[in-house]
Amino acid sequence: MKNPWKDSPRALLRAEGEHFDLSAVDPASTPGWRSSCDADDYLADTARRLADLQEMLFANGRTENGAHRSLLLVLQAMDTAGKGGIVRHVIGNVDPQGTHIHGFKKPTPVELKHDFLWRIRKELPATGLIGVFDRSHYEDVLVHRVRHLSPAEVVEQRYGIINDFEAELTEQGTTVVKVMLHISKDEQRRRLESRLDRPDKHWKYSPNDVDERELWPAYQEAYQIAIQRTSTAVAPWHVVPADSKPYARAAVQRILIETLEDLALTWPKADFDVETERERLAAS
Repeated sequence: MKNPWKDSPRALLRAEGEHFDLSAVDPASTPGWRSSCDADDYLADTARRLADLQEMLFANGRTENGAHRSLLLVLQAMDTAGKGGIVRHVIGNVDPQGTHIHGFKKPTPVELKHDFLWRIRKELPATGLIGVFDRSHYEDVLVHRVRHLSPAEVVEQRYGIINDFEAELTEQGTTVVKVMLHISKDEQRRRLESRLDRPDKHWKYSPNDVDERELWPAYQEAYQIAIQRTSTAVAPWHVVPADSKPYARAAVQRILIETLEDLALTWPKADFDVETERERLAAS
């Protein structure tokens, strides 16, 4: 197919730390995308490439002479922005045994007895795996800032703790890909209305969603601050306009493909003599 990307979304959507301005990102825009191309076709046409890269990552993690790497995809967004769609339509293109997906909910009483990264560390991807966090340690600087669940000085300290944590992961061989799916308030209303219109989607609707909408400006500010403070060279944020679900999925898939390609992995070399094994197999 014709390359639908005029420019790499990995570069276009990268948030440049302290200079980043969330309010300047149009949630309805499709940066880098050629309007004549179909995003669903792109997902289908590049699914094999993503799957091959994931298999190579997995193979390297399962052999002694392989590169012991892993990848962590962090998904953050307001409700209805499409995190689940990324998991189904992008991560769903790879072998499930090569992934570890975890959604972080309200901390349990046991989790609250530990520091905020304790439960995060327990769900990190093992060597060779693609890990996906549906919400993450960033809840502890987003929700906690907006809802005043922690003192302001504690939230301030966490930005630096997060940067140190993600730098540690990178040093240990985990590539961190952080994606904020940026949806508009109007589009969120439409998606919530759609859930109310469909009995099969009522289970996805929560009256709390309307309560959270009343805090929309505070959440936008919290995201702005979090991205500015934690978009680093080793773990940058990518802010993906998400009013168009097909575009957002295509962008995340392309970001993952480019990231995995940059690892420059090769298939692990056999730790046995191939020709000898060929002869033994033929004689068996």
